[in-house]
Amino acid sequence: MQGSANLNIMMKAARKAGRALIRDFGEVENLQVSVKGAGDFVSRADLNAEKILREELMGARPTYGWLAEESGETEGKDPTRRWIVDPLDGTTNFLHGLPHWAVSIALEHRGKIVSAVVFDAIKDELFYAEKGTGAWINDNRRLRVSSRRRMGEALFATGVPFGAKRTLPATLRDLARLMPQCAGVRRVGSAALDLAYVAAGRYDGYWERELQIWDVAAGALIAQEAGALVEGIDVGQDPLQDGDLICANNDIFATFAKVIREE
Repeated sequence: MQGSANLNIMMKAARKAGRALIRDFGEVENLQVSVKGAGDFVSRADLNAEKILREELMGARPTYGWLAEESGETEGKDPTRRWIVDPLDGTTNFLHGLPHWAVSIALEHRGKIVSAVVFDAIKDELFYAEKGTGAWINDNRRLRVSSRRRMGEALFATGVPFGAKRTLPATLRDLARLMPQCAGVRRVGSAALDLAYVAAGRYDGYWERELQIWDVAAGALIAQEAGALVEGIDVGQDPLQDGDLICANNDIFATFAKVIREE
């Protein structure tokens, strides 16, 4: 797909940040055995990746707004456009030396996500989409959701809350209802890649609670452009703003959503 100028800027920025993260990821294993551990190092890697993204994206479009996990929000001179960035989605995986994490960049225009990039630097998989033009991976290979229609054949992904998250009981109830009806549930620690994998047909559906907009803004558009339905877990919710999201191919969405939405 021949992308817009903005999409090309996003792809270039994601690859540059991804290269820096790969270099840092190579050091993580050595730090696991240190007294202090790898935590501080990974925090610096995350901040450095965000710095690279900010320089690339704001350097190219200095009037746009900015929203990112580490640095928060900055209003732009152009109030209609905003970059939404997660420089390292899957930080805990990165910290533990697990090669499953991504750079996520979305462009919002008048409150709608119009361009999206999710870059899995380790696997060199660049997922991208623009509103109305489909979803793609790497060298112009089009993404399409799976065609599975039976819940018993479907593979799902989710995120299981940790720490003092208020939604842990709800997620455990979801799992107890869903797992007897499906082929399995994966929890691999990157919401952006979970959504990209739905777009690629690797998962048939995904749901999660207590997400932030930078976790899912890019992945949600990629999934939608590949043919997925994306809604709030509660009917009428805005999944990007409210943070509770359910996504699946069109054939199983209604059945899947009924299981997750059941009180």
